[in-house]
Amino acid sequence: MMRRVVFNQKGGVGKSTITCNLAAISAARGKRTLVIDLDPQGNSTRYLMGTHPAELSDTLVDFFKEILSYTFKPKGPAGYIHETPFEHLYLMPAHPELEEQQGKLESRYKMFKLRDALQTLEGFDEIYIDTPPALNFYTRSALIAANACLIPFDCDDFSRHALYTLLGNVREIQDDHNGELAIEGIVVNQFQARARLPQTLVDELVAEGLPILHTYLSPSIRIRESHQSARPMIHFDPRHKLTREYEALYAALAQEG
Repeated sequence: MMRRVVFNQKGGVGKSTITCNLAAISAARGKRTLVIDLDPQGNSTRYLMGTHPAELSDTLVDFFKEILSYTFKPKGPAGYIHETPFEHLYLMPAHPELEEQQGKLESRYKMFKLRDALQTLEGFDEIYIDTPPALNFYTRSALIAANACLIPFDCDDFSRHALYTLLGNVREIQDDHNGELAIEGIVVNQFQARARLPQTLVDELVAEGLPILHTYLSPSIRIRESHQSARPMIHFDPRHKLTREYEALYAALAQEG
């Protein structure tokens, strides 16, 4: 079972969009696929369910509450998995209360519980974990639970400098907690092929030896429209250029895996 975390400490780089679109392609190819939305903002939850996370029950906040309390009949992780409107695609939804629950989980050192829970799940081919834009309890839990890490990168100088800190943090998790975690690569997002700066930045990162993936994702208003319709691109506009780019990225990752 592939367990992939999509992680960047910087916000607005497309973590949720990349998570949901890759997962939707996986499911469209007949693979039983699960998305875990650890971000209290719940963007992946809204994208796949078309509803605000606060309106849902049996969310990840309930899963973590179960971990913090003793119960005679625990639901286990399977009890917090929801079907999405898309065949073969499932979700463990976020909830706004994840933010306030974080301190309790951290103080009681529950960082390995997500990994333990996912190891008990059966019947899934691929799991995608969306994370908050911070190195906190939830992102550390995700990095410990995953066997692959995908890093979205927006083509700007601020994102470039943040990459080195991020890679150092991931390597620390590898060394201390999860030797099986592999950095699959850096996904170049919002790439404008006609502009000089994005290509210059990418070329410099490649020259510096960073694992830049060869498939770049273009900017498009259609991705925002797919957010509003709560349909990933493979369902919203399957012939669009960006959809083909996501399919190429998925194929490249599948080949490497």
